[in-house]
Amino acid sequence: MKLSELDYALPAERIAQEPPERRDAARMLLLDRARGDWQDRQFREFPEILRGDEMLVINTARVIPARLFARRKGVRSETPGPNPRVRSQFLQSPIEVLLAREIEPNVWEALVRPGRKVGTGERLIFADSELQAEVIARGEYGLRMLRFDGQNDLLALLERLGHTPLPPYIHRSYSDRAEEALDRERYQTVFAKHPRAVAAPTAGLHFTPEILERIRARGIPILELTLDVGLGTFQPIRSDEVEKHRMHCEAYQIPDETAAALGAGRREGRRVLAVGTTVVRALEDAATKCAVAPTQSPVMKYHVMAAGKAAADIFIYPGFEFRIVDGLLTNFHLPRTSLLAMVAAFAGREHILRAYQHAISEGYRFYSYGDCMLIR
Repeated sequence: MKLSELDYALPAERIAQEPPERRDAARMLLLDRARGDWQDRQFREFPEILRGDEMLVINTARVIPARLFARRKGVRSETPGPNPRVRSQFLQSPIEVLLAREIEPNVWEALVRPGRKVGTGERLIFADSELQAEVIARGEYGLRMLRFDGQNDLLALLERLGHTPLPPYIHRSYSDRAEEALDRERYQTVFAKHPRAVAAPTAGLHFTPEILERIRARGIPILELTLDVGLGTFQPIRSDEVEKHRMHCEAYQIPDETAAALGAGRREGRRVLAVGTTVVRALEDAATKCAVAPTQSPVMKYHVMAAGKAAADIFIYPGFEFRIVDGLLTNFHLPRTSLLAMVAAFAGREHILRAYQHAISEGYRFYSYGDCMLIR
């Protein structure tokens, strides 16, 4: 498949720069993936639109303030941020560091910009030297491995020094306290628990406690898993042939009760509705690893996945055979990306691109803070 087959034109004004005033105020495009037709709806209608036989699966990952600004040791630079004392200490362009994945305690894979300036063995200084790291390995496209100096609680330090890791198409001034406070709250789901993600599972941003209660009131179970959103989710496809793309691993954990409920629900004929592409990735990766050989007992077909921790390296693109997911709530995705490839695999490329063109013409808001689509 050619990467150009996952392309579409989006006017810049359709890219949402701010979250809606209310979390549940988004518009929702309801897409029938069998017929390819759609309806314009509102997300606040979501609980009543559900058929009633679903199991909703959510990602409880919590976004950490993973964007940092540093200077190379011996090079003075201006570090953006709300603290004037920190801002005025340095004089030249900073190094931007986006933490992507924890490899082991105090060792992180990170994207560094501009990467060409930062070599193996160099030291990066953050804030008033309150945090330092050594570059211990170098990868492609600005990827570096950083070892932070003797931190007992790096995540707590990030809460003070770091910034919300918004995607680059959302434009922010890192010295604006009001914007920082808004993003800290709204680029986070109401059910976020486990702080390891460096991007939000954005389909979950639309939910409110009231919406969740209305879903439960219909007898629809809400199941949890955690996938630490990282490079595997937002890494661009750089190959002209989609099949040659290789995904970065993302850690996930499926609790015992979720795995058991999915198996029991399958026996009862319930449908699995994934809230977001990160949930799809975790479920389908786990199901692939737990695939039962045809010679085994038919009863085992309800043992859909094993509970526990794993790492997803699965790449879902058109032609993929879905084992678990029957429905998907998702935001609108960037062209030429693995996320668009996944929804095209689920609903059909032609259906998705036609629906996207309708959404553009009708003024839907796109990407992380934008509107959503329910595919069933």
